[in-house]
Amino acid sequence: MNTVIAAKAIEGHRLRLTFSDGSVRLFNATPYLKMGIFTELQDPNYFRDFKIAFGTVQWPNEQDLAPETLYLESEILDLKK
Repeated sequence: MNTVIAAKAIEGHRLRLTFSDGSVRLFNATPYLKMGIFTELQDPNYFRDFKIAFGTVQWPNEQDLAPETLYLESEILDLKK
């Protein structure tokens, strides 16, 4: 299982994620912003206030997504461009 080892919030409720396999991927959180506990993530300041915990991204009120979800629902970034 690939886990998140680094993350950076970028414009548009997206996360630039580095995984344990060395891949760098872009995850768009927008589809989750109207779902239950994730509505707090609509606030851009709150969205940027996360930490890496247990191999995934976790926000202050313990919202998180499984690392598998982040990996499978993200697109790989071509860092050679």
